[in-house]
Amino acid sequence: MRVLLVEDDQAIVNALSMLLQNEGYSVSTCDAQTQACELLTKQAFDIALLDVTLAQGNGFAVCAAAKQVAPDMPVIFLTASDDEYSTVAGLDMGAVDYISKPFRTQELLSRMRVALRHAGRSESIFAVSDLRLDTAAAQVTKGGVELYLSALEYKLLLYFLQHKGQLITRENLRDAIWDTAGEYVSDNALNVYIKRLREKIETNPAKPSIILTVRGLGYKVGE
Repeated sequence: MRVLLVEDDQAIVNALSMLLQNEGYSVSTCDAQTQACELLTKQAFDIALLDVTLAQGNGFAVCAAAKQVAPDMPVIFLTASDDEYSTVAGLDMGAVDYISKPFRTQELLSRMRVALRHAGRSESIFAVSDLRLDTAAAQVTKGGVELYLSALEYKLLLYFLQHKGQLITRENLRDAIWDTAGEYVSDNALNVYIKRLREKIETNPAKPSIILTVRGLGYKVGE
């Protein structure tokens, strides 16, 4: 998911950029109206986070430009101002949400997911640590270097990343890769598939930090 972050507080830019990138988002930033409008004409974004007060211009003008270029793209305003006029003005211009600073990061992420879901934009990038899977490009990278996985390994990894933070049983994994494997997947075969995948995606396969074993229960993807 590609995010346009228009904010003139560098500390917020740095913190939000790191947070969003760790969540698998691709982030483009700027602090002025003119630059933001130029980015909107040159790149396609899935969502925009706009501050109202900018170093040059304002977020309302950027919102108007965004709605001209991509009418369906959700816009969320981030601002220190919590007055009723600014809230109403932003929503009347087509923004889907309005969050006053300081805000809780998890709340922002949740509201972004809701906005993207309502806009019909499904998640295409999954990430954990320095590993990223881009479903749009069918590409897996680690530390920026592309990894080459078999179709079965790719499907297995995608299932793991789609269920990050959840307990994943071996039965879940069998169901996920059944079509690719073409036959019933035995415990031994599943062990081999996971071992091969770990050898490609883990920094130290002997001590995995991405695909963790939950003894007696299954697996879990680390943060």
